[in-house]
Amino acid sequence: MNRHDPPPSLPDLTPDQFRDVFSRIEASIHEVVVGMDDVVRGCLMGLVAGGNVLLEGVPGLGKTLLVKSVGDALSLSFARIQFTPDLMPADITGTKLVVEDEHGGKRFELHRGPVFHHVVLADEVNRATPKTQSAMLEAMQERQVTILGETLKLPSPFFVVATQNPLEMDGTYPLPEAQLDRFFFKLQVEFPSLDDLRTILDRTTRRDTPEVQPVCDGPTLLAMGKLARDVMVKQAVTDYAIRLVLATHPEIDGAPEITSRYVRYGASPRGAQALLLAAKIRALLEGRANASHDDIAAIARPALRHRVILNFEGEAEGIPSDHVVEQILKAVPR
Repeated sequence: MNRHDPPPSLPDLTPDQFRDVFSRIEASIHEVVVGMDDVVRGCLMGLVAGGNVLLEGVPGLGKTLLVKSVGDALSLSFARIQFTPDLMPADITGTKLVVEDEHGGKRFELHRGPVFHHVVLADEVNRATPKTQSAMLEAMQERQVTILGETLKLPSPFFVVATQNPLEMDGTYPLPEAQLDRFFFKLQVEFPSLDDLRTILDRTTRRDTPEVQPVCDGPTLLAMGKLARDVMVKQAVTDYAIRLVLATHPEIDGAPEITSRYVRYGASPRGAQALLLAAKIRALLEGRANASHDDIAAIARPALRHRVILNFEGEAEGIPSDHVVEQILKAVPR
């Protein structure tokens, strides 16, 4: 699409249609993905909001399968980038190569990288070096990439869903704070329960395995995001989200004790944006026309856990960022 072309027209959705489409996407994904209800819902909430999502968990829990299933259910182009220590930035964004035409003349020709897809899976993103990880920053925030001085727009909609292994595992690099902040949600993928594990084995050891059916296209997903942004939020609810974000900053007067003791850096304004947008989507899913304090509190952990950076004492004592967020929720009045 040329930058001067008008944006595509989006269908008008009602709240009931929003919930119906969202439920059908979830159901389609669960044809393949067993359990992980909160993770699937959180991932879809991030995509409806137009944000990127980070999934963390040990290998083998189905993180890659989940992201692939999301791409299949949304009828969008999908690309997987396997992050390894030898991956280079050009392997992600693409580059310009010198090619020779039929007359012997030489020219530069653009070769687009896998980032030029609607849904990009950054698999095991923290196994690449910081230089390569930083190649994703422009794409994740500005929805564009710059290749040898030429800036190119990425397709719309565009989402990065990244998976990472816990930092204590061998061969991992911590993601820069600037990159972490570009993720709308960070979701924890837990080990499946006994019943879920039984279902996984039953589905994956048979001759016939289920497949994800496409149930939503790009314009509909964009229309869902547009409708979510129209949900009303009272000033008191907005102020509650702001107070939560401010409470993650140790330098703010009146910061909770756990923040002053264990936190080095708090959440940025993107954290407040994530709280409000996710609260609006949750309100729609709950059948309400306006977001509430309960909506903010319900999504505070995935919205803030990766934006609360612990100090040396917090890391030394092994304080989970979720514990910090939980204590902040208890300390900040509604």
